[in-house]
Amino acid sequence: MARSFAQLARSAEKTSSSVAVPKKVLDTPPLQIHTMGDEALRVDARRIGKVDESVRDLVRDMLRSMYTARGIGLAAPQVGIHQQLLVIDLDPENSTTPPLVLINPEIVSASASLDTYEEGCLSIPGVYLNVVRPSAVQVGFRDEMGRPRTMKADGLMARCIQHEMDHLTGVLFVDRVTDASELSKELNDHGFQSSDVRSIP
Repeated sequence: MARSFAQLARSAEKTSSSVAVPKKVLDTPPLQIHTMGDEALRVDARRIGKVDESVRDLVRDMLRSMYTARGIGLAAPQVGIHQQLLVIDLDPENSTTPPLVLINPEIVSASASLDTYEEGCLSIPGVYLNVVRPSAVQVGFRDEMGRPRTMKADGLMARCIQHEMDHLTGVLFVDRVTDASELSKELNDHGFQSSDVRSIP
């Protein structure tokens, strides 16, 4: 998920991460982030059976790539790896705040209340549009050590989790945009094709 000036990184519960890396922009990120139009973004991700050092190495490379792209969230399918893995950091300017790692995440419950908020995506750079989502969620997942965890999230954290989890089923945030004219304009202005949107019924 990309940052926009309309978004404020609110404090939220985070894991105590053993995979934290320096929060800096690299000349060459370890992983390439795929952009809309690439079929890699439309493939369902597989559950991770064993959380081992290879998974933690992937987490570190995803974090380095996310920080280099100046994002606050990244899902493994965005870098062409079809595994159920997300990394999130709503406080990327603060070196002491650990990132959140979610492996095999599942939304246990979602609030009936909905919020409309502007979203962006590292796979659709430059495009920012309003999306309606539940304002709060409870999510179950495994952390970077394979431990089962649950957390409740609201505000930007809830939105970011939902946005990144969509990537695990091949859904992009533009698929959820209801303002067709604004969507078409934003995509065209940034060199993307409206035909690559797959609207959700």
